[in-house]
Amino acid sequence: MKKVADYRKLLNVDKTVELKELKSIYRGLMKEWHPDKFSGNDEAKLDAEEKSKEFIEAYNFLVSINPETLELNKEEYEKTIGEANVLDYNYKARILTVNFSDGSVYEYFEVPSNVYNKLLNSSTPARFIRRNICTEYTYRKATNPTS
Repeated sequence: MKKVADYRKLLNVDKTVELKELKSIYRGLMKEWHPDKFSGNDEAKLDAEEKSKEFIEAYNFLVSINPETLELNKEEYEKTIGEANVLDYNYKARILTVNFSDGSVYEYFEVPSNVYNKLLNSSTPARFIRRNICTEYTYRKATNPTS
């Protein structure tokens, strides 16, 4: 996954990083690159602001797909995929976004285009998603764009 790999590289972590360690690394980077450390040097301050934004985005994303986070939310996820109807789905840049009737929105990463084409051709897209997407791809709960 390009996005995940880029975020891991930015924070210099691998896929086995635990939440506690990820948080520690993130805090260290934020201290090192805090824009207030660069007052008096506008160019460096702007650079630090950009770096800080990148660190925040990477940290939040990696926390959302971390196995510990997924395990904490497993009951809610299983209830959603087991009971809620699939209202809509969208595919862009190998990310399948699925909207469920309980208001949950999940993103599934690195879904190949051939799998998406099979979904489009399926007579029962919701079942296809449950059987072939929900349990097979890295996912995270996303913010519902309509809320």
